[in-house]
Amino acid sequence: MIPHRIVLSGVAGLPLVAALVAATLCVKEDVHAQAVGAATAATTVVLPSKDPSLQRGLDQVLAEPRYRALRDERRLSVALVDITDHDRLVYAGVEDDRMRYAASLPKIAILAGVFDQIERGNLEYTSELRAKMERMIRNSDNAISSELIRLVGFQNIARTLQDPRHQLYDRRRGGGLWVGRGFGGLGVWRRDPIANTSHGATARQVARFFVMVERGELVSPSASSQMKEILSDPAIHHKFVLGLEEARPRSVIYRKSGTWQNYHADAALVERDGRTYIAVVLLESPTRSSGGVLASLIVRMDQLIFRAPTGT
Repeated sequence: MIPHRIVLSGVAGLPLVAALVAATLCVKEDVHAQAVGAATAATTVVLPSKDPSLQRGLDQVLAEPRYRALRDERRLSVALVDITDHDRLVYAGVEDDRMRYAASLPKIAILAGVFDQIERGNLEYTSELRAKMERMIRNSDNAISSELIRLVGFQNIARTLQDPRHQLYDRRRGGGLWVGRGFGGLGVWRRDPIANTSHGATARQVARFFVMVERGELVSPSASSQMKEILSDPAIHHKFVLGLEEARPRSVIYRKSGTWQNYHADAALVERDGRTYIAVVLLESPTRSSGGVLASLIVRMDQLIFRAPTGT
């Protein structure tokens, strides 16, 4: 088990070859059948039906001139969750079950896969490994992301995502988080069987990832706590982070983003003034102003959360 507040030892991690062996010793089954099939029924986080008031507000925002064409052309997916009360989630979404290429955003799946292997006793949680995970998430370091894929293995990452406790990739529900190739230096393992993407996501499943992290339900309570810390202090100040830093400077942001060519993604858990919410946007646009669209859209979604009553 991972201590809730681990004191990192400073001991160097295993050599890469030895770590690869340790990480794969317990994995004999091929998870491809799970990847192209349905997740096993189990207790897991289920987002509620769309809240009429929050959904109406989100629809009105996306009808504004800056976002309307993206919505109408189905190039935009959005998920918004008020998680201020962990036992009463309030949800809204648009094109939220549509599988999209998500660039570096699915690196959060690698993060979950690493902690799953730590929890299983196949990897040692060292300061070196922690630092690598921080660079992968906060700086979106591609080389380290591929190194961690090698360490854990594509199959183990897929198994974590399709674990009945998590169901973060479920073909019956539109797919979800998918890592099917490395981020430089690794070839294709398997493409998502729904949309044929190598790094994919749906807005709903990314939102569920953050809900599980916040509620201590991803891998384990202690692993969730460590993942949340790693998602903090983003080093890249654009998109959601730029919008909130300029308009809502007291916000505490736990975040992962991604960009490649026309594909732009951002996802964040935001805490401020007694409210906590999760926002996810996946966007396809060739324009150079897409980062500004995300920066403005997070502020508009923030307004929707803070205009909603609490405790109802």
